[in-house]
Amino acid sequence: MVKNTMEKVAFALFLFQYLNKTRMRSLARLRKRRRFLELLHANQANPSVSYAKLNRNVPVLQVYFDPEQDLWMHYRLRRRSVNELMQVTHQEKDHGWAHHLEVLVFAYWLAHGLSYRATAQTFSVPKSTVYRIVHKMAQQIKKNLRKVVSLPDPEELDAIAGRFAHVGRHSAFGKAVGAVDGCHFRIKPPKQNEAYYLNHMQFHSIQMQAICDSQGKFLDIFVGYPGSVHVSTVLRNSPVYQNASYPPPGYFILGEEEYPCLETPICLITPYKMASEVRAEQKFNESHSLAHSGVLQAFGMMRARWRLTFSKPLEVSTAFCSDVITACAFLHNVCLMNGDFLRPEHDCERARNLVPPPERLQAQESSGSHVVQQAAPLPLLPNGTGERLLALLYAVIRHEAVRGCAGGPCAEVAGILRVVCVGGRHGQRGLLRAGAGGDYM
Repeated sequence: MVKNTMEKVAFALFLFQYLNKTRMRSLARLRKRRRFLELLHANQANPSVSYAKLNRNVPVLQVYFDPEQDLWMHYRLRRRSVNELMQVTHQEKDHGWAHHLEVLVFAYWLAHGLSYRATAQTFSVPKSTVYRIVHKMAQQIKKNLRKVVSLPDPEELDAIAGRFAHVGRHSAFGKAVGAVDGCHFRIKPPKQNEAYYLNHMQFHSIQMQAICDSQGKFLDIFVGYPGSVHVSTVLRNSPVYQNASYPPPGYFILGEEEYPCLETPICLITPYKMASEVRAEQKFNESHSLAHSGVLQAFGMMRARWRLTFSKPLEVSTAFCSDVITACAFLHNVCLMNGDFLRPEHDCERARNLVPPPERLQAQESSGSHVVQQAAPLPLLPNGTGERLLALLYAVIRHEAVRGCAGGPCAEVAGILRVVCVGGRHGQRGLLRAGAGGDYM
């Protein structure tokens, strides 16, 4: 009897709770329907009413709407760069938040490395709105990436190669059309496959491989590989390598010592791994380092512009980290295109002395060592000195083949050869003096 009574009471309580929840859901639907009808009526009465409108009283927006004020302090971008970003990512729409607000919220979020909640409070919008805007802008930038980050046209290659020869201070790099390197960006330890993201510097990261010109502009980027993967493996899995799309035949790109020296499928020239005392190899490595410095400057400028974001692990999901890094590279090129330059930071999370040695060549690859050997003597002498040395040798053989000659072409030849064979104590300056006729050691 008692058992039946308890069952009836329990069933009655269950039925009461169920009916109460059903009633509450019905009331909630009625309230939403009533609110929707009120908004619809208001929009019909006054079509200018908008449910997503800029609040111009927000301080960071007041700065934007005042054309006399600089946006750098708030957005880490100059006004012309912000305008270019709005133009590149613009899309037609008849509802939602204004495109100005979306661009400014995204730039502010990147510039200050804030949480969604803090950014929402700054712009006086809901937190969910900031979340949607950030992800939407990242996808929009990814969609328009090739408008800003793209490989050069064939007619631009000679100009790019000429700038590399100028930066490298020798015509041996007159066929270099890019410099490739990688950079690690800190992330939070992921919940899955955490060990894959732990790099050789003992922090979790995602890698970005980039090919740049001598001025630090990104020509191609490849983002997403975990930090534990070797840079040569990242290169071999990148679209540029898989499709052999760059550089074109007759040109080459420059890479550091952790990359393999290749002729095929892409021509990649690296410095001598263990430069001997031969001055030619040392000078080649010096010129190679100068020519390759553009990609390191690009990473440094990008990290300096968004230093509050990259100074700590990215506070987003691991899947979204690649989109954030891609967006920063996109904005870097936008800034360069609009003259918005920034001094680079030297810390690029590279720690070259800790980088593992390069992997062995694969079956489809051929070594580019002979290309390096052909180019190595070229940086040895300044332009014109080689011809001068041959003329002097000819003069010595014909007219001054006498022991003990103290001056003239013989002394000049001796000075040049001492610099060539030993390297001198003062590098290029000593070589120039010797080439000019001085007995310099």
